[in-house]
Parts: sequence; C-alpha cells; structure tokens
Amino acid sequence: QRSGQGCRLCCCSLYSLRYHGGRFGGGNIFEGIVDEIMAQGQDGITKTTKNTDGPVGIAAGKFLCGDIDMRIRGDGLWFYQGSPIGRKELSKLFASVLKRDDAGQYWLITPVETASIEVDDLPFTAVEMLVEGKGQHQQIRFRTNLDDFVTVDDDHPLGCDHDDVTGEPRPWVRIRDRLDARIVRAVFYDLVAMGEERKGEGGQDFGVWSSGRFWPLGSLESAT
Repeated sequence: QRSGQGCRLCCCSLYSLRYHGGRFGGGNIFEGIVDEIMAQGQDGITKTTKNTDGPVGIAAGKFLCGDIDMRIRGDGLWFYQGSPIGRKELSKLFASVLKRDDAGQYWLITPVETASIEVDDLPFTAVEMLVEGKGQHQQIRFRTNLDDFVTVDDDHPLGCDHDDVTGEPRPWVRIRDRLDARIVRAVFYDLVAMGEERKGEGGQDFGVWSSGRFWPLGSLESAT
C-alpha cells in the first residue's frame, strides 16, 4: 500500500521496533536515541519521489514512503540529509531493519513503513578479523563497523570481486540474508598473509580455510 503525501518513517514507528524484533530490547537506550533525534529536529524522514514501486520479492511494511535522503557511504558511515549520523547506536538501529530485495535495492522496513535508501558499495565494512585454530580446522571471524560478529561458514560465505577500473581484489563476507560487508584493506592484508594455494577446477586457487571449507580469494593463474 502506498502512503499519502505526508508519509514519514517517523520516530513513533521506529520506537515500535522494541516490540517487533528490534535490536534494542530495553526502552532506555531506545528512548534516548529517539529523544536525540527529536532534539535535533529530525522528528521524521520525509519521502521523495524515487523508488515508489516497492521492494521486489520481499515483504514490505504497511505504508510505502519511496526514497528518502539516507545513504550508506563506501566506508560504512550512515548519512541523513547529507550529514553523518554521529551515534553508532542510531546507525545500528537503522541497520537492524535494513533489507535488500531481489533487484539489489536496499530498504528500511518496519512493520508500519518502508523506505528505500542509497548504498554506495556494501552496507557494512569488516574492520577486524579473529582467527581460531589452524589449517582445515581454522575458524575465521569478522567484526563489522557496527559490532556484528560473523564466522565464515556456509551461512556467512567469504567472496571476492574486483574493481572494474583497477582490477584490484575487493573481498566481502556475508553478514545476514543478502547483506554483505566489504573487508577493509588492512584486514584483507592479514587475510592474505594466512592464505594458501590449493588446486581448483581452473588451476591453482589462493584462499583460506574456515569452518572446514576452503574459500578461494582468487586464481593464481589469472593474477600472473
């Protein structure tokens, strides 16, 4: 259902997240964040005219707000109306209702409202790596910029694409559903340092072990 002209992703509907699976279970933290938004005059997020067709292939909220002036920069920093969102707790709150649809568009979806946002690259960054064990028994964990932890496994695959211009590798790890984190350069260097060669279908692959599986990061033949 599309909303009327005054549709907003308002603080009241966000407040309802504490009752609908929101990340903040207690009222005090959530109320403090909402109070801060109100103090800054951001009592609602107004809609624009873009992306009014709604999400593709995923459930939406009752009202469709279209595109809003919210963006996630390539380094994972959230912006609203061109200004960075200063509090990590608020970014975590929005991230808790972030979804990606079948068409690759990102949405904030609450039980009441749905609004699309812009994501420059991937919505998260992996800023720290933790390693337990060695060899095939090794487990690799990543911490994101919003303090989510994931272990590389079948539910959280590790992959690598390449920059269209420079050809540089751009590794990523799945955080949840269709939401991925870009592994920052310093962490990628640590990942490469613990990598090894393994014969693959197309030749010699270079990658790492985690959760009993070898995760290729690239082909040695293609790099030469």
